Amino acid sequence: MSLSDFFSPLSPDKFSPKAGFLTSQLGLKTTFFVDHFPELEENAYDIAIIGVQDDRAAVNNEGCALAPDYFREQFYTLHEGPYLTKIVDLGNIRAGSAISDTYVALKMAVTELVKLNIVPVIIGGGQDLTYAQYLAYEDLEQKVDLVVVDNKFDLDEDDDEGLTARSDTYLNKILLHQPNYLFNFSNVGYQTYYVNQDSLKVMSKLYFDAHRLGEFAEDMSLAEPIIRNANMISFDIGAIRSSDAGANANAGPNGFYGEQACRITRYAGMSDKLSSIGFYEFNPAFDQNGQTAMLLAQMVWYFMDGYYNRKKDFPLSPKSQYLIYRASLSDGTGEMLFVKSKKSDRWWMQVPYPTGISKNERFHLVPCRYEDYTTAVNGEMPDLWWRTFQKLL
Repeated sequence: MSLSDFFSPLSPDKFSPKAGFLTSQLGLKTTFFVDHFPELEENAYDIAIIGVQDDRAAVNNEGCALAPDYFREQFYTLHEGPYLTKIVDLGNIRAGSAISDTYVALKMAVTELVKLNIVPVIIGGGQDLTYAQYLAYEDLEQKVDLVVVDNKFDLDEDDDEGLTARSDTYLNKILLHQPNYLFNFSNVGYQTYYVNQDSLKVMSKLYFDAHRLGEFAEDMSLAEPIIRNANMISFDIGAIRSSDAGANANAGPNGFYGEQACRITRYAGMSDKLSSIGFYEFNPAFDQNGQTAMLLAQMVWYFMDGYYNRKKDFPLSPKSQYLIYRASLSDGTGEMLFVKSKKSDRWWMQVPYPTGISKNERFHLVPCRYEDYTTAVNGEMPDLWWRTFQKLL
């Protein structure tokens, strides 16, 4: 079955300005699926836009299936940055007769694009589509580090044991899926009053990372190493405060500011490890003056800006481009190694595999901050090191 079977072609006149696009705007820099499905070959494109028109599992947010074309109307009028973009817009995935059919279509699309080294950017639908995005990595046979930007954990109870989820239960589906290939889960921006304390205990028990919105109030750079560690990202528009992005029936008064959301997506684009990203729960029915559509378009623009400014400095090749730092723990139990890129000044921490766990690698590299290194220099074990080591067992 060809990928083209899952997509509906686009009518660019629906989202083009009346006078047409300017030569510098993304609308004239993008290949669209109009009459013929684009030829997808390895490295033929860098980024693929995928619309998903299915909101059947979006709890209290019916209408987010309409998001893709409202996004396009704003996105393609933005100007290209100081780099040559290679973008393809594959159109919209048709809603299947059952939502599980939509999941299969999105899963296959993401799998094929990642295999071709093309980063899929998914727009539209409920956040339950994160489950389908995650399933794509099953065929890729790789462990997944998942980062979700959301104001809560979507861990509500779900009685459905099939290939379906709801926007408030999809994380349960991911955690219980077999075979399990989720290595780490990180939440960025949860608000405590939306979170069941039992859910926080689950996160702690599984050594997953949960970061409150308030942690980033003074310093958004705290999010960078968390984002840098992700293979895939799911961004719920509800994580942004309603004054900046009100086009979500579940929008709340608190959340990230628009410029903070753009900074998060730029971090995502800069990550050499990231291979897919989805933006969910944008509902045009609640969008005053197209403000949220404009913000989402700018977030994706910043994602592209990050992508075209990737440093390609994931350690350790060549070794001459990195500095190795060592720190001894005060209790004498051992030595910790840190790696710093000369190119970007970014830091990684080496966490050794327990004996017998890995035959091919001696240690696991996890992105960290300079502050983790100073903690180790002071003789204390960084919490990130301990949680990572426990997941390796």
